Amino acid sequence: MTTSRAQWPSSEGTRDAAIARLEQENAQLRHAVDSHATVDQAIGVLIATHHLPAVAGFEVLRAVSQHTNVKLHTVAEMVIGWPLGQPLPGPVGRELGEAVRRRLRQVDAPDPPG
Repeated sequence: MTTSRAQWPSSEGTRDAAIARLEQENAQLRHAVDSHATVDQAIGVLIATHHLPAVAGFEVLRAVSQHTNVKLHTVAEMVIGWPLGQPLPGPVGRELGEAVRRRLRQVDAPDPPG
């Protein structure tokens, strides 16, 4: 999103509001980038530990998040910490195992004739 100088409001109070809005948007975008990087790292852990394709790794993270009612980036942080010796909370660990097993069955299943 670009804003030309001609679009900036002329009054000082309105300009301050616009600057505050842009700073808030910038902070939200930085958070989104950081969250995306965390999810990518967790997918890498799943690829390395379970030999899943990248798309399947994301699907596993999403399934764990949905079934445990834990935000996706929080699940990703837990998965990143797991090979470093941090324990996975019970429900997340159980669901992660189930989601990986379900996904591996799908990957290993032969394609239906057609």
